[in-house]
Amino acid sequence: MRKQRWLARASLAAAVAAVLVLGVFAGVRTFALVGVGLAGLAVTAAAIWWTLSRRGVLRVLAFLLALAAPAWVLLEYTGAHLAWVAALSVGLWLAAVGAGRAALVLHTRPVPMPERPAPETRHPVLIMNPRSGGGKVGRFGLSEKAAALGAEVLLLEGPGETDVAELARKAAAGGADLLGVAGGDGTQALVAEVAAALGLPFLVIPAGTRNHFALDLGLDRDDPSKALDALHDGVELRVDLGRAAGRPFVNNVSFGAYAEVVQSPSYRDGKTRTTLDLLPDLLVGHRGGQLTARAGEHTFRGPQALLVSNNPYGTGDIAGLGRRARLDGGVLGCVGIEVSGAAHAAGLVRGRRAAGLTRVTATHVVVDADQERIPVGVDGEALRLRVPVHCDIRPLALRVVVPRRRPGVRLARPPLDWRLLARLGLGPARS
Repeated sequence: MRKQRWLARASLAAAVAAVLVLGVFAGVRTFALVGVGLAGLAVTAAAIWWTLSRRGVLRVLAFLLALAAPAWVLLEYTGAHLAWVAALSVGLWLAAVGAGRAALVLHTRPVPMPERPAPETRHPVLIMNPRSGGGKVGRFGLSEKAAALGAEVLLLEGPGETDVAELARKAAAGGADLLGVAGGDGTQALVAEVAAALGLPFLVIPAGTRNHFALDLGLDRDDPSKALDALHDGVELRVDLGRAAGRPFVNNVSFGAYAEVVQSPSYRDGKTRTTLDLLPDLLVGHRGGQLTARAGEHTFRGPQALLVSNNPYGTGDIAGLGRRARLDGGVLGCVGIEVSGAAHAAGLVRGRRAAGLTRVTATHVVVDADQERIPVGVDGEALRLRVPVHCDIRPLALRVVVPRRRPGVRLARPPLDWRLLARLGLGPARS
């Protein structure tokens, strides 16, 4: 509590100092200084929007404008001999933001998911995809290390997703008392569904490209072999499992703009390039079906993008998404995004306060559209599903075994709340 209190005080003091520096050293020119900064910020935001929503020469020109606007602000400050004043004020403001977020992280730190002793296993079976994550299975020697720990390893030879679930069922029928996967989130979800249905513990080995599920479980994604420590020194977590149109998901299901990006054949080989190529059509003239979604008592009407997640995401980064501190809340997170211009795009930085962003939680979400089938991204896998698409949550359905010693979950950055910081730093001390 003392650390939190002093961090809040430091944040408030730095914010006040950032304003005083302008008033003391810039005097009446403070208003002009702020005006130039705000104008540069507005032009930069508009240029970024044009960069994302245009193609060809217009995109290049908009990108150059996004670079030129901050340079113009710097030249204006330098010409007025106020560059050092602006730099000092910005530095103080950054210190205020950093200290404030640190205080709020301590204030909003969630209670971690409860751990149980991991069950003893005699016949663990691990399914590994040698192609996943650019060949992480071979690069980290996962097959050999797992075999040395007494696990049976099944290597995926074919690309069929249904083969993964069938392989897991056959392994369970053959006496497996633990199922595990070294692969991406889509493969993880398919085997997790089998483990949950049979009540078997499940081991996650982050050998995919991103492995968001492993991230939110607190696993080491830089060295997937460390997940194997759970076989001899592990603990068990009970987590929720999502389902969309009967298909399991461990992270999220996306509709609208992002789902259409995932549908592109070139998405796997060049995610950034493909996204930039498709964004203009999706942002300026949405090509897909008109979406409607019911999440509990809330109705989303015509969002450009909709994301339904296995437990809600944090709110500290752009678009209000981040990490999930817990996976056992028994609810779906639902985020609808509607961007109609540069103001909305810039406003997404504000997280849950953004005008184009709506966040709710529910146990059941129904997504409908004016088309018979719509593109859907299930844990990043591209599908086309018949509407309406029903999404639900199965509380504590999955028994996940993780190493006792692991990096842990990095907490999402909370949105800045200056009134809360004032209460923490200046209000009466709490025992």
